[in-house]
This record gives sequence, C-alpha cells and structure tokens, in this order.
Amino acid sequence: MKLEKVESAIGYAFKDKNLLKRALTLASVSDENNQLLEFFGDAILEFIVSEKIFSEGGNEGTLTERRKNLVSDSALAPVSERLGLDKFLIRGKNDINNKKAIPSAYEALVAAVYLDGGMIAAKKFVLSTIDFSEINSVVNFKGELQEILQGGGEILPEYECEDIGTPQKHRFKVTLKAFSKTFCGEADRKTDAEQLAAKSAVEYYKNSK
Repeated sequence: MKLEKVESAIGYAFKDKNLLKRALTLASVSDENNQLLEFFGDAILEFIVSEKIFSEGGNEGTLTERRKNLVSDSALAPVSERLGLDKFLIRGKNDINNKKAIPSAYEALVAAVYLDGGMIAAKKFVLSTIDFSEINSVVNFKGELQEILQGGGEILPEYECEDIGTPQKHRFKVTLKAFSKTFCGEADRKTDAEQLAAKSAVEYYKNSK
C-alpha cells in the first residue's frame, strides 16, 4: 500500500509515516497496531466535537446528545467510508467483515494526526471530514422508543449494561425489556449499545403493527 494515496484521501501529509501505518494496522496483523491510537483518538475527537458544538450554542442535554450521536460508530462509519479507509486498512483474513474496524481506524487517525501535527492539524482533519449538518439526521432510537412506550401508557425500560470485553478493550452488552420481550445491543461504547438495543425494540414494534 502506498501511504501517499492515504494522505491524499485524508488531506494530511505525515512527517512520521510510521504513525499513519500504525493507525491503519489492526491487532490481528501486528503488535504495532492502532488500538492505543484508537483509545487516544476517541478522547481527542470528543474534545474537538464538544468545542465545535459548544460554539454553536444549546443546553447541556442537547449538546450531550449531539456529541453522542456524532462520535458514535454509526455516525463515523459513513465518514470513514467517504475517506476510503476500508480500502487502506492493514488487516488479517479474519477481519475482512469486521465493520467496527473502519470507524475505529478514523479515531486512530485522529490521534495519529494529533501526534504528528498537533491540535491544530487534528482539528483541521476532523472539521474537514465530518459533516456537522448530519448530526440531527442520526436516529435517536432511545428517544423514539420512549415516545412509543409513553404513547401506549407503557413503563419505560431500564437499560442493563454488562462489560463483556477485556480490560484492554471494552465491549458493552445492553439489554432492555419492552413489549414483553427482551432486546439486546452490543458495541464498544455503552451509548451505542443502548441505541442498538432500543433500535431492535423499535423495529420489533413497527414490524408487529
């Protein structure tokens, strides 16, 4: 893989090419992989997004929800695909269908750009690749489920969360009960797992009408 093609796609030229290569390398391929960069990039991304939406105004609850939506896997996946990250990942055969690897690589790239060029470069990368107008188009399944249940006089569900991952790599499983059924969702973020569980419940409700 020619790293210059990646740099052209993401709009940033690295001084340290090894950082770029590491950001695109999955754990199944090498010990020099993107897991720690993903962890760091997640925090940097949340800061940049928080600063951006804070400047646009709104109350705490609204801003928190917008940030959750924007940094979720479901929101980062199309951003990553637009950049073509799925074509650039360095991965093993078992990772071919690993959809989570694509948005994770975006977070790793955020960290790599930050380490290579500082916060100014990281902000430029994030703000030039994420379309903030898409924030409100991300479906809030928890909110939709709440409206459905309240409209039918039903009790609102409790979201039970269990960490089924490892100390190095968290993986959350969330379950909820609604419509006399149990629904589950799994993701690397608790909020994403909650949304996936709620999505399953909403889809069940719509299909059973």
